[in-house]
Amino acid sequence: MKYFIYLLLVIASGLLIYNITFLDFEHLLIGDSKTALISIFATACVVVLLSILLVSRAINKKVGNK
Repeated sequence: MKYFIYLLLVIASGLLIYNITFLDFEHLLIGDSKTALISIFATACVVVLLSILLVSRAINKKVGNK
């Protein structure tokens, strides 16, 4: 499961970088740039949530199942 989470983190990071290439800083909320901006926020949320999941699993492993 740990490797699957790392794989998802790598995929999300790749999508984040890919969507940054579509940003037009002159017109952020028009056309493809708007879609890229929404995708950037979504993938950033995924990265944060997966990081929280990894930390919580590590804490659970150290504390043990009670």
